[in-house]
Amino acid sequence: MNIDFDKNSGLVPVIVQEAVTKEVLMLGYANQEALELTMQTGFAHFYSRSRKRMWMKGESSGHTQKIIEIRVDCDQDTILYLVIQNKGIACHEGYPSCFFRTIKEGELVVNSSRIKNPEDIYRQGENS
Repeated sequence: MNIDFDKNSGLVPVIVQEAVTKEVLMLGYANQEALELTMQTGFAHFYSRSRKRMWMKGESSGHTQKIIEIRVDCDQDTILYLVIQNKGIACHEGYPSCFFRTIKEGELVVNSSRIKNPEDIYRQGENS
C-alpha cells in the first residue's frame, strides 16, 4: 500500500461518507497507525491534531463508524471511509453530519436537525 503520508507531515485527510445515504459526515486526519487500526478493527480511527493522539470515532460517545469500504484518491494522499454511522450522529454538536451549515447570502444557516443536545453529550462524557 502506497499512501503518501509524507506530503502533509505524516497525516492524510480522511473524508467520511455514510455508505447508504452517501451523505458526507465529517473530515478527519489519519497517520499510518490510524489507518492500520481502522483496517484491523473495522472501525474508523483518526489522529487528533489538537490532542496529539490516536482516537477511534465514538470511543466515548458510542457514535462509532463501522467501515464498509476504504477508498484512496488518485494522488494517494486522501482517504475516503465509507461507513455505517452508529446512532446517526457524526458531529460532536449533535447533528448527523458535521456539515450542517450552508452559506446563504453570505450568512451561515443551519440546514439540518440536531439529533442530540451537545450538553447532553458532554454531560455523559461523550466527546467524539
